[in-house]
Amino acid sequence: MADHAAERVTLARMPSGVAVTTTVHTYEGRTDGPTVYVQAAQHGREVNGTEVCRRLHDDLRETDLAGRVVVVPVADPLTFDRVSYTTPEGLDAVNPNMNRVWPGDEAGTLHERMAARLWPYVERADAVVDLHTGSPDMLTHVVFMEGDEASRGLAEAFGTDLLLSEEADEDADAEWQRRDFCGKLRVAATREDIPSITPELAHNKQVVEDAVETGVVGTLNVLRHLDVLDGSPVDDGDPTLARNHLGRVEARDSGLFVPDPDREIGERVDAGERVGTLYDPTTYETLQEVETDRAGVLYSLTQEATVTGGESLVNVALVRE
Repeated sequence: MADHAAERVTLARMPSGVAVTTTVHTYEGRTDGPTVYVQAAQHGREVNGTEVCRRLHDDLRETDLAGRVVVVPVADPLTFDRVSYTTPEGLDAVNPNMNRVWPGDEAGTLHERMAARLWPYVERADAVVDLHTGSPDMLTHVVFMEGDEASRGLAEAFGTDLLLSEEADEDADAEWQRRDFCGKLRVAATREDIPSITPELAHNKQVVEDAVETGVVGTLNVLRHLDVLDGSPVDDGDPTLARNHLGRVEARDSGLFVPDPDREIGERVDAGERVGTLYDPTTYETLQEVETDRAGVLYSLTQEATVTGGESLVNVALVRE
């Protein structure tokens, strides 16, 4: 049996003085071992990770652990309460996305202060699992930093059908820099030699059983891989190793997008394959025959019909043989 403690932590304060708080759970084993930091709901609409944490609770309390597991089921209460991805401009106009500001700044904007308050838990960890949730249009996958073998080991242990390595810093393309990915928790932790992964569990805003089960099995697999739990990781998908090139096929104009009905996320595609049609809903004019931009795994294909110019329609991951 592990010892469990729940600590209510003040992350920041609102202008009215109301505290922004969350709960940090610590499960302490009876023997020495690694510390694993598990976090969910940096983006408040990504609720499946929070449910993963709840279902892990009894397993962690009732199992003999070697080391400790630190769990934050709601990292960003501000977005969680609003069922949103980012905060409203009035709360943090400079840094509305918490997952762009790590390791934070104690004297910075609201999100920077929140990240800085949680960062000491991360610094004391030997591995990080940052649970996220993609859209229903996206294949469940795990992301890790290209070239970091310890992080790749965590990803392989976690499982799922797609493992995505992501280049960083000077090795990454301009889009990586433009989107401030250097401030992601996974990137900041890996830079500090803390192996880290970001599982993207399919679906948001809804608790989806398959997504939650994947998250529970995957997180337990990571703990087994690190010898925090006895046993070996169990099968959790049929992993394909690929690289996230951060490219996407975008809508050239606004209109109505109809994906081809025979397309499925997870399938292998070649460059130039048609996956859908964008047309003008009033004149019926075809605006774009949407095609894949490269060969690989089709891991995202939007199902939202009404799109504006510049929106992402398709993502293909580059398979690493």
